[in-house]
Amino acid sequence: MHKIPVTVITGFLGAGKTTLVRHLLQNNQQRRIAVLVNEFGEVGIDGELLRDCQICDEDENPNNNIVELTNGCLCCTVQEEFFPTMQQLLERRDGIDCMLIETSGLVLPKPLVQAFRWPEIRNGATVDGVVTVVDTQALVSGTLVGDLPALEAQRQADPNLEHETPIEELFEDQLACADLVLLTKTDLIEPSQLNQVKAWLTQELRPGVKVVACDNGKINPDVLLGFNAAVEDNLESRPSHHDQEEDHDHDDDINSVQVILDQGFEPKSLVNQLQKIVETTEIYRIKGFVNVPSKPMRLVLQGVGDRFDTFYDRPWKPDEPRQTRLVFIGRELTLEEIQAQLT
Repeated sequence: MHKIPVTVITGFLGAGKTTLVRHLLQNNQQRRIAVLVNEFGEVGIDGELLRDCQICDEDENPNNNIVELTNGCLCCTVQEEFFPTMQQLLERRDGIDCMLIETSGLVLPKPLVQAFRWPEIRNGATVDGVVTVVDTQALVSGTLVGDLPALEAQRQADPNLEHETPIEELFEDQLACADLVLLTKTDLIEPSQLNQVKAWLTQELRPGVKVVACDNGKINPDVLLGFNAAVEDNLESRPSHHDQEEDHDHDDDINSVQVILDQGFEPKSLVNQLQKIVETTEIYRIKGFVNVPSKPMRLVLQGVGDRFDTFYDRPWKPDEPRQTRLVFIGRELTLEEIQAQLT
């Protein structure tokens, strides 16, 4: 029985992981791909987007090939939820050519990869490679890690500075575990800034790890698949801030809240409202579906900081309620406060 090659797609919140996976599914080159989505938040926004790719045969249930884990951070729940899910998928491995694991933006990649050392998983699957998706516009603007030249100068002066916040440590761990780094939203920055990002990342990455620009998730599947890295066997070469810890601590103040409203919104008006909420509340990510009263199509909304993207993905189904469903991910968020500002 062959081992299923597993590609782990990691990256910060809103970097474009789901867009990347959607494009890969729609251009699968006859590969039978299983997708495991580690959603952060109770409303499965990413999982539903992937199931609506419409690439499954008419008689095939897309829920069989796209599995959603909603129990928070995957690196903390590998035993409770990930392990039994993998066992179920491995029972079907004759019908699976490869697997994608799209992690949430809060997952440390290394503990997840370590789970593939367990004998029950090791005999049936291997981590083919780790792909880290990086939002270049956010990086250049300092949203995630600060101004690049200033950050580099500070790191040279104080090697402990890069450990200052959990978000920075998470970003560095994602880079350290990567076999490939994909740069998204490169059309929103200047060519000189893109060159600066590439030069900085090259210094941060292990030798041989390539940095590739990716437009809207569109990239040849052969670039993402087939690393044959067996990552679980060489984790020692991928250092992490948490290597000396028996378990890692998360920033417990980071949480998610879901808002489900029967009312509809005009896209421009809603984005304006959300931008005002972001100004007064520490929100890292907003994503969800919007009911636009004058449109038969469902609107997908995704926001990082004060930047928002929207697109219509499909018509509303006759048997589904036309609700606006949004997930907010941030620090010390309360449903009552956000709902009051939104309505």
